[in-house]
Amino acid sequence: MGLYMCNKTCVSIKMLKGKTALITGASRGIGKAIAIEFARNNADVIINYYNDKDEAEAAVDDVKKYGVKSMAVQADVSNFDEVKRMAAIIQKNFEKINILVNNAGIVKDRTLKKMTMQEWHAVINTNLNGVFHVTKAILPLMRDGGRIISISSIIGLYGNFGQCNYAAAKAGIIGFTKSLAKELGKKKITVNAVAPGFVKTSITKNMPLFRKKVINYMTPLKEEAEPEDIANVVAFLASDKARYVTGAVINVDGGLAF
Repeated sequence: MGLYMCNKTCVSIKMLKGKTALITGASRGIGKAIAIEFARNNADVIINYYNDKDEAEAAVDDVKKYGVKSMAVQADVSNFDEVKRMAAIIQKNFEKINILVNNAGIVKDRTLKKMTMQEWHAVINTNLNGVFHVTKAILPLMRDGGRIISISSIIGLYGNFGQCNYAAAKAGIIGFTKSLAKELGKKKITVNAVAPGFVKTSITKNMPLFRKKVINYMTPLKEEAEPEDIANVVAFLASDKARYVTGAVINVDGGLAF
């Protein structure tokens, strides 16, 4: 295998060479880690972001260090008109999509008794409706043999106190994934979900230290995941190595859920 220069001399991985990927919510956290891992594997990467253009452009710069093409496209995934506009931009610049990663998501935690209608609908519209919007708009650009990977959560499988909205959305992604896998199998398009556990991101950064210690104590591996741990699994599902995996939900949680 050849060598390229990034921040240091690295071995070039060509697992996704010739592929074009769209990752929603990819300017930070898990989404950015997936974008960089895809670039390391020689995929061209489209970074979707919501409102921080500078952060998205910085992510594009990081991706381009690996010698692939990349661009940032703004769209609120909860707004289907904005998603359709994003799809048109992608078609103009890249023509096709081989890999779609539905990663964009938000949290607005509160017990159901205190949860407002706005907090419920905001999470459902972004985390669940956003998956529908983006997948529906991008599917016409996807070639046979494509990959659709959505980021769910172990909360969608097991629930969590104060997260009825988040759990409902993430559980919905799982049902969506399994149903769409049945629809697209004839085109050799695989559809899978990844269910992370506790991951070091901006969402969990301000969590009370005591709560973090409790979660780590309950986790067999005794530590939270790095975003790269999720990205590695997503990259596998995006590759030809996972050609016979579809309709699956893969937990990446350090054993927290069992």
